[in-house]
Amino acid sequence: MADTKGNVKALNKREFKERIFDYSFSKEWKYKGDQPAVIDFYADWCKPCKVIAPIISELSSDYEGKVNFYKVNTEKEPQLSKIFGIANIPTLLLIPVEGQPTMLKGVQPKFVLKRHIERMLPGSRKGFSLKKLFSSNNKNKD
Repeated sequence: MADTKGNVKALNKREFKERIFDYSFSKEWKYKGDQPAVIDFYADWCKPCKVIAPIISELSSDYEGKVNFYKVNTEKEPQLSKIFGIANIPTLLLIPVEGQPTMLKGVQPKFVLKRHIERMLPGSRKGFSLKKLFSSNNKNKD
């Protein structure tokens, strides 16, 4: 991987397909990871992205070994942004081990992000109830 900040790993399109989901072969969402993941869609010029970056870095340390943290530069990876309908940044893609990914838009306080991450952890009784993001009707291909 080209870039990392703390425990947050940068993903390009190839790595996304290898580690997260290969959208070019399947229309049905199937996460490849073995623990939950958070993906921060950002741009270097984005001021709100710079506000949330240290929060994401702190969370990656707090949840080390329990949750994978990634970032995707929307300027360098426009295809990934398009696949997930990312129109505003920052946007966080929250991926439980099983089930559909969901997203949070904009800068969120750390306690809000922690609450959503806790809901993704195995054994959580709280469930995960954000808006369904990915559907089998997604026709975007590589």
